[in-house]
Amino acid sequence: MRLPILTLTAIATLFVAADASAQTYDPRYPVCMHVYTPGGFGGGGGDYFDCSFTSLPQCRATASGRSASCDLNPYYAFDQPPPRPRKRQKQQY
Repeated sequence: MRLPILTLTAIATLFVAADASAQTYDPRYPVCMHVYTPGGFGGGGGDYFDCSFTSLPQCRATASGRSASCDLNPYYAFDQPPPRPRKRQKQQY
């Protein structure tokens, strides 16, 4: 009885412990550079994100002459205006 339960537990653990991908974007910076790498003869090309830029002009200057593009970081918490204060209502007794 123990062996089937342990086997099922081991199989369930293997399914739960699947490969997890790392977060691509760094939420501390507002601009990311998407760099494309060539594949060569055997393929294997890819791309990566470099999220270490504080402005689009800074990123574009770095990407100049490379196969790269600059985009706004979708995970950056841009400054949002504070919520408007609520009006207090007078309590009636």
